[in-house]
Amino acid sequence: MTFEIFVPFWGDPGLLFQTIESVRAQRHSDWRLTVIDDCYPDESVATWFAQLDDERIVYVRNVVNLGITENYREAIRRATTEHIMILGCDDLLHPNYLDVVLATIAAVPDADVVQPGVEVIDEHGTIVRPLVDRVKTGLLAPRGGTGVAVLKGETMATSLIRGDWLYWPSLTFRTETLRRIDFREGLPIIQDLALLMDIAFEGGCLAYNPTLAFSYRRHSASASQKTLLDGRRFRDERTYYAQARDLARAKGWRRTASTARLRVLSRLHGLAELPGVIRHGTRPGLQSTLAHIFAF
Repeated sequence: MTFEIFVPFWGDPGLLFQTIESVRAQRHSDWRLTVIDDCYPDESVATWFAQLDDERIVYVRNVVNLGITENYREAIRRATTEHIMILGCDDLLHPNYLDVVLATIAAVPDADVVQPGVEVIDEHGTIVRPLVDRVKTGLLAPRGGTGVAVLKGETMATSLIRGDWLYWPSLTFRTETLRRIDFREGLPIIQDLALLMDIAFEGGCLAYNPTLAFSYRRHSASASQKTLLDGRRFRDERTYYAQARDLARAKGWRRTASTARLRVLSRLHGLAELPGVIRHGTRPGLQSTLAHIFAF
């Protein structure tokens, strides 16, 4: 079946071009790719795509800057296939990505979300293993060999609120699910977790195939790193964890509610980031981080 990939773009054109080439290198060739340029101020991007001889790739530029959440929504509005991927504009597919995802969908046809195996790279493409990623893959991700792990409803919600071990740009979604469940407003940094939790609260299904198929790029210039230093990251997390606790209580999911209330790993994340915030952050960043670690 034809697989649809969207790349909402605002960032480094050179990394974007690497992302596009990783899509073109797929062993499974039945795909379509749409790049949605959110008015990035660099004419070389449009020129590069104009010279690209591949009818499977479409480049469009928004009339006005939409921002990250609305550009995601634009991708969903443009979708025409049963499953879609919203790929990060600096991440890389491995040549087997589509093979892995399509095999997982065949094995778990009711999956709303598919997560393949992921490695982490820095801005230079070197494989790295920061503490946060060692925790994600070694402590939080489901174990059980090489088979596909399936999490649904309360089990999915509890797993994700304990610690978000998914890598958003690597995910494949059922299109209908993204059209039915929208992004929450006011949480731009943690909107991925909020959406995934809403899928779980509606009884959704997550399929995790640990076969390595994706490179996630982590670097110091990311929005999440900047918002750690100005306080927004942990402020948004606390706000959402309180919402998740209330939603879980309303459904009678006591384990999910308790995990959201305690947010042990989220506090430990704050503790791990505290030295960097002290060195580089502002007073609001330090106050927010300390509140994140100690407040209940």
